[in-house]
Amino acid sequence: MQEFLPLLHPLLTHSKAVNFVLREADKRIVYLSEAYEQVFGDPAAHATEDWPHWLQRVHPDDRRLIVDQLREAEEGQLIEGLQLRVAQSEGRTQWLRLAICRVRDAAGAKYLSGSLRDNTAAREVAINAHKFNTKKNATLEILSHDLAAPLALLQQLTEHLRHETGPVSEEARRVLELMERTCREGVTLIRDFVDNEFMESASVKMKWERADLGAWLQALMEEYQGSERHTHLQFSCTLPPVPVYVNMDINKFQQVVNNLVSNAIKFTPDGGHIALSLEQHKNRAVVRVVDNGVGIPASVQPVLFDKFTPARRPGLRGEKTTGLGMSIIQTIVELHHGRITFESTEGQGSTFIVELPAEVI
Repeated sequence: MQEFLPLLHPLLTHSKAVNFVLREADKRIVYLSEAYEQVFGDPAAHATEDWPHWLQRVHPDDRRLIVDQLREAEEGQLIEGLQLRVAQSEGRTQWLRLAICRVRDAAGAKYLSGSLRDNTAAREVAINAHKFNTKKNATLEILSHDLAAPLALLQQLTEHLRHETGPVSEEARRVLELMERTCREGVTLIRDFVDNEFMESASVKMKWERADLGAWLQALMEEYQGSERHTHLQFSCTLPPVPVYVNMDINKFQQVVNNLVSNAIKFTPDGGHIALSLEQHKNRAVVRVVDNGVGIPASVQPVLFDKFTPARRPGLRGEKTTGLGMSIIQTIVELHHGRITFESTEGQGSTFIVELPAEVI
């Protein structure tokens, strides 16, 4: 193989990846590609003395992940796709993508061989896109509530007026029927739009990422907490003091939580409380969505997760349902190798519990 190394030199020299070989015995870098200066802003000659300080700037959770992955990997096994967060002096975060493996030379000396790529721009775009989707999904649910509730109330008042006023002129009857139909179609149009957003998102191919689940749940609930004076409900979010890392599709799982919160809004009367919480039990992340609403009738609880379930019912403010939501939620949770269960008592509220595999801290 040695005779082929000169042939690889132009590729290694011009690559934007920092290729390196570190001797484990004395923690000395024995090979480093020229991209080091471009990625880290320091001459490659300083790398051996720089790297212990650089390693200290790697996020502690990511540093521990590297150690755990190397401990579990077999010699010669390549570990790919590790995302590292590196703190920079100006307060920003640099994202690096690491591929690494442990190898041994003919004399038996152990080395770490790998490559690092600066992935900051792509990660910042992805994070901003996730944040936009988080705000968009929650805002759609809040707006659907704000827009549908008065239309549903007007529909009910129109029905009441039509039945209480007795005989009226043909023209007045047509006007009342038109008002009733317009309100009903308006509520249906609003819910169809929101439901279609959810179903289209659920059908997109899974995009797996290691993510701090609590941080994304907090971002989602902040949107709902900002809407309390419009929804006439209270929202709370309880998170553990340390991050809980899971491998998930951020957008899809947030849609799951968003729909559980949306259902809680539908069946919780004004002045009620909806609570989101996250806990970690060993290798499981446990998310709970709890409301003190009207609860789920015992007769339909066994079929709640069925497609087009007979458990479907309009919300307290006239919100319609397709009967597909809970089925899709269960499918997405199972795609995350998790499970969803619930507890509910009529007149006392409901608790939905989602469990996902999590990194052991």
